[in-house]
Amino acid sequence: MIEKISTQLGGKEVMIETGKLAKQADGSVTIQCGGTMVLVTCCCARSAREKMSFFPLTVEYQEKTYAAGRIPGGFFKREGRPTEKEILTSRMIDRPIRPLFPEGMLNDVQVVATVLSSDGKNDSDILAIIGTSAALTISDIPFNGPIGGARVGLINDEFVVNPTFEEMEESVLDLIVVANEKGVVMLEAGADKIAEAKVIEGIKKAQEAIKPVIEMQKELQKKIGRAKREDITVSQKNEEIFQKVKDSSFDELKTICQISGKQDRTEKRKELKARLIETLTTEENEGTIQSDLGDALEALEKEILRDVVLNEKKRIDGRKFDEIRPLSSEINLLPNTHGSGLFTRGETQALAAITLGTSADEQRIETLKGQGVKSFMLHYNFPPFSVGETRPMRGPGRREIGHGALAEKALKAVLPSSEEFPYTIRLVSEILESNGSSSMATVCAGSLSLMGSGVPIKDAVSGIAMGLVKGDNGYAILTDIAGAEDHFGDMDFKSAGTKDGVTAVQMDLKVQGISYELLEEAFAQAKKARMEILDHMNKTVDKPSEDIAAHAPRIVSVKLPTDKIGGVIGPGGKMIRKIIADTGADINIDDDGICQIASADKESLDKALEWVKGLIAEPEVGKIYDAKIVKIMNFGAFCEYMPGKEGLVHVSELSNEYVKDAASCVKEGQEVKVKLIGIDDQGRVKLSIKQAEEKK
Repeated sequence: MIEKISTQLGGKEVMIETGKLAKQADGSVTIQCGGTMVLVTCCCARSAREKMSFFPLTVEYQEKTYAAGRIPGGFFKREGRPTEKEILTSRMIDRPIRPLFPEGMLNDVQVVATVLSSDGKNDSDILAIIGTSAALTISDIPFNGPIGGARVGLINDEFVVNPTFEEMEESVLDLIVVANEKGVVMLEAGADKIAEAKVIEGIKKAQEAIKPVIEMQKELQKKIGRAKREDITVSQKNEEIFQKVKDSSFDELKTICQISGKQDRTEKRKELKARLIETLTTEENEGTIQSDLGDALEALEKEILRDVVLNEKKRIDGRKFDEIRPLSSEINLLPNTHGSGLFTRGETQALAAITLGTSADEQRIETLKGQGVKSFMLHYNFPPFSVGETRPMRGPGRREIGHGALAEKALKAVLPSSEEFPYTIRLVSEILESNGSSSMATVCAGSLSLMGSGVPIKDAVSGIAMGLVKGDNGYAILTDIAGAEDHFGDMDFKSAGTKDGVTAVQMDLKVQGISYELLEEAFAQAKKARMEILDHMNKTVDKPSEDIAAHAPRIVSVKLPTDKIGGVIGPGGKMIRKIIADTGADINIDDDGICQIASADKESLDKALEWVKGLIAEPEVGKIYDAKIVKIMNFGAFCEYMPGKEGLVHVSELSNEYVKDAASCVKEGQEVKVKLIGIDDQGRVKLSIKQAEEKK
């Protein structure tokens, strides 16, 4: 049976339809706003995966180019590996729905969101989030929804809910909020130094807009929703093993948890587990003891950490709730890069390296919105040695893409315009150690490296990760969470910004919503920590270096008149190739006539610049030029007095003496000074050597 339902989101109709497409999926809906339509399906395996230690949920968001009426580029002419937008949207769907499935669920669940149509005005990511919730809500898959999502922009100090692509070009805030009836469950924001209070105001605006979206799904569930399955497999803790471990090892494990060094702590935990295996192994449990003991130790460690926080009012490593681990930083430690920064916070360390390039190095991107370029790229790498592990090193995974995108968003707000700094910037963050929030360490290291490289950023940016432990009788917000506090806690809240405001926010929860009072407290505590980190960073470097690295390319830009572009390029590119070959500089000309000249060698840069300026300059009567004799005739000599421009020095203008034969006075290739003495009606240029000499 086909069922349709609709509501308003930001003044635009959002319609959900089910029962027409993909009917064999456990849940299937199409969701549409304007001419943008997304098909979302969800399926759950009938049997559980064996020996799984986590919930096997996969989310795939796909943008089909036919949706925008285009054929993919490349040789194969079909969609290839996921784009960055597809990966980030997949993560954005996964993060809020994952905590809403039964704890310990072991059945595979797959969500596939496919963009079927795109009008180039309305983004499909929010539709995919809402559609996922709707598909899961009406399916027989256990899911504690529904949830809704909304994007909020800030234009001329006015909030705009569900803005178009065009409106977002003018916005200083890109805020994505996912919420349920209890409160906010996920945040994602990029901002141009917006005050925390303003961001919270935007969150409230979004949640108000989300309420009818949630009601729409509840109404749809009442009409056609299926009964939830009861044959779902949930991992069960071995209570007998857990109790034995707790009785025999509680105090020892608590002591181990308080060891400051991560590696030492890990080793002691391994030793404890080995002893327990030896002690507790029987013929009956020999095949399961490894897994059961691992689960028991993890459950006990979680209990210890949360008990220490909530009841002893301290953290497992002895820090105060708002205390940051020791900080250190430096810049330009890599001798041959264009800039570098090292930031260490406790056992988390990020090394950021800057490379400066020209417009030819910009990243070409293609999305359903259209084609574009990126002149700032932040790439985040998380090698296995950063956590003392061994594993294959392949390309970046979704986590690396997501962390890099968040840090890129945080730093983008302080970058200079292309007019101020006409460089393509690539920032690579190498995580050398990790024990909590390497993405925010990347923000700090990236800010340091940008300043050290001479990029004239507007201000320093710092970032911090906050955690939450929430119990029946209270909660604690934790500043600068370590890995265990992230793993066993209830919130991962990241906030980055300058002294003037927020530039990026990301929040994920393991509980089902938090209050605004708690959210405001988290923002305030995060701001205090950011300011403390900024003070530390400013002691290392408090303003951008006055010049870029000696071996970085120098770039100058020249605006070419429209009618001069062809002259600089030359027939078939002959002239521009000649300039590049003769000077060694790189030259790029865009469609608007902006000519970028780049070289690490100043002499090469100046020579190319003068050449280009000469090609676009207009000849001036009465001006003296440096020229070269290019051809000698019996009546005079032709000179190249400007790049690509020639004129004639008549024999009568070669010298104050009588000259019968020009060849007796000058030679081809000879450099001379000439004065431009006239231009006739046919544009022929008359030059004089003798008048130039008289001028001296």
